[in-house]
Amino acid sequence: MIDVLPPPEICVSRYVLERHAHEKPDQVFAVFEGGGSWAYGETLTRVRRVAAALQDLGICQDDHVVVWLPNNAAALETYLAINYIGAVYIPINTSYRGSLLGHVIDNSDARVIIAHHELAPRLAEIDTAALETALISGGTSASVAGLTLLNYEAIMSTGGEPTEPPRKIQPWDLQSIVYTSGTTGPSKGTMSSYFHAYNGMNEDAWHCLHANDRALINLPMFHIAGCFITYAMLCRGGSVAMSPGFKTETFWDVVRETQSTAVFLLGVMCSFLIKEKPHANDKNHPLRMVFSVPLTEESVIFHDRFGTDLYTIFNMTELNTPIISEANPREPGRAGSARPVNDLRIVNEHDLEVPDGQVGELIIRPHLPWAINHGYYKNPEATARAWRNGWFHTGDAFRRDTNGQYWFVDRLKDAIRRRGENISSFEVEVVVNEHPNVQECAAIPVPSEHGEDEVMIVCAPKRGQTVDPTELIEFLIPRMAHFMVPRYVRIVDELPKTPTTKVQKTDLRNDGVTSDTWDREAAGISLRREKLG
Repeated sequence: MIDVLPPPEICVSRYVLERHAHEKPDQVFAVFEGGGSWAYGETLTRVRRVAAALQDLGICQDDHVVVWLPNNAAALETYLAINYIGAVYIPINTSYRGSLLGHVIDNSDARVIIAHHELAPRLAEIDTAALETALISGGTSASVAGLTLLNYEAIMSTGGEPTEPPRKIQPWDLQSIVYTSGTTGPSKGTMSSYFHAYNGMNEDAWHCLHANDRALINLPMFHIAGCFITYAMLCRGGSVAMSPGFKTETFWDVVRETQSTAVFLLGVMCSFLIKEKPHANDKNHPLRMVFSVPLTEESVIFHDRFGTDLYTIFNMTELNTPIISEANPREPGRAGSARPVNDLRIVNEHDLEVPDGQVGELIIRPHLPWAINHGYYKNPEATARAWRNGWFHTGDAFRRDTNGQYWFVDRLKDAIRRRGENISSFEVEVVVNEHPNVQECAAIPVPSEHGEDEVMIVCAPKRGQTVDPTELIEFLIPRMAHFMVPRYVRIVDELPKTPTTKVQKTDLRNDGVTSDTWDREAAGISLRREKLG
């Protein structure tokens, strides 16, 4: 059988947008929480204007552009405009700062960044590597040494027409680099082709999401649940509703205001919504279907309470939704059945397949080229580890039952997942170890009452020194993303080690929250994502 990829007109955003704008210029593509909407024709006009401005700044096909914006109109038009000229879209987390921000900027090889004015001052705290120009959106920012700062809105209002890219953009071209938290090292940039972005959420993959749906985008555009779902709705000729973010108390108001019919919810979001007091208006909304990941005790009753169809999946930034459920599954932990576009195996530590019912690591090999990630940018060692023996290793423990259903068991890799964010224990430890009184530390996950993880740090002080948990947290807050700041701090004389001096995190995880563990929330220190105006 000859491998066949869809033509660019089906899966490359430039040509898809042009086709829809020609065929249905007045159909709504995007609505915005708080008011305003764009039809397909207006969307193309905006995207072409931004694309021309980027070309005027010297951005060419295959160049890298970093986007550091909250969910808003600028985030949407820059996403599409960067790809419109065949450049590579690199969104980064709006909570990044310090060493993590510096690593990502350096790794990206970008010369231009589009940043929100409230985030831009953080650039002054790092080595900006190859960056030359910062387009500042939403306001002004103090100068940053070595960078030319330009007003995004002023630059984008100058008009102009973009030139054609030197060569036609193809399905296998690099569309984006999305950073996913590292487990044994710094965050890795996942390279995705246009076909990867398309293949994971097209009509065959997410068969329950239709062209007449409006997907609520309330997860950030630096996550695939933001940018890739937006891509999926563009390719379907549907619409999206852009929201700054998820809020339990206003979620249903936003659904009604934007007339959203579909949404992707992390399991913890379902938990928050279910735990709200029941209301007579619970089923009075346009929401038709929900994705919930993972499937929790709360999410299995979402359908009953709110009247929506609910689906679950297994996916990663690197993958193409290899597993998806039927409507309204009832067993927490079940991920669904395999899509027929990949080969899936559950294997032991030697990559040998284990029998049904036994737990092992899920590994994946797609049938078509470019269907999933094609490596980690400038990180051949991590790419080789992930793709060893020709299969992509997810690092997640699964079991398959005799009916072909896949069940998520646990994460094999040393990562922490809190409120939908993947957190590298390595990156937490690097910052904690910068404290002058800390000799060594270990970051571990401990169970949260909401079904995911909380971050716990176990510290050993330097000889003759003490570590005060409150003072440590105050030290960490300006140095790391809010979601990385530990909730729990435990002080010990020495960390447990193997004979080869490797920290025995298994022992620490088994100990969990001990009687001598300090709790940040119990101490009255709560942290939230910064609201950007």
